[in-house]
Amino acid sequence: MNLLPVLSGAILLALLPATADHHKGPGHEVLFDGKTLEGWNVNKGEGRWWKVSGGAIEGGSLTEHVPHNTFCVSNKSYGDFELNLNFKITPVKGGINSGIQIRSQRIANHHEMIGYQADAAKNYWGKIYDESRRRKVISELLNPEVLAKAVKSDGWNHYRIICEGPRIRMWLNDVACADYVEKDPKIPLEGHIGLQVHGGGTLTVRFKDITVKELSSSNKR
Repeated sequence: MNLLPVLSGAILLALLPATADHHKGPGHEVLFDGKTLEGWNVNKGEGRWWKVSGGAIEGGSLTEHVPHNTFCVSNKSYGDFELNLNFKITPVKGGINSGIQIRSQRIANHHEMIGYQADAAKNYWGKIYDESRRRKVISELLNPEVLAKAVKSDGWNHYRIICEGPRIRMWLNDVACADYVEKDPKIPLEGHIGLQVHGGGTLTVRFKDITVKELSSSNKR
């Protein structure tokens, strides 16, 4: 028996990127029903910036200046998980700037959140930013040239994020972009998911097809 075709096929399959359908498998919980913000919360006084429109959670405004960062946050907290979602940023003034908070918490009596952010902004696509904590990018891009070609600045993009123990891995439009291991034992390995509209501009960000699969990690500290 000639094993070359079989082996070649197996190698090719292993090299293929994960498709956008991986978030539809068993165990994936739908976090957004496409109609309401059930399961999510917005700070008091910030409801004007968040609504459901056209089957997506929409934050921001195309006509008004968003004064500061605002977040739509999951009621539930997650530790080890796989998160998938699609998002589209439409800037009018101030440029593209958004992100998805993971393992994060709201700061009491404040509009901000603290925790890891899968960034989505010019020069920040695919990077992990530590929001309100270290206040800097903490990951290196794995495939910057490939990612630059994959990003759709004026269209829908897809984030896949896997958190297991201290390790965070991310793919943007099926391109591996971050593989980060937290070394600070004081930083919590669980928290909420938050959808961000960055302040300082006039823009909308739409999020849809949001699913999460909780994982049982053996890679604990």
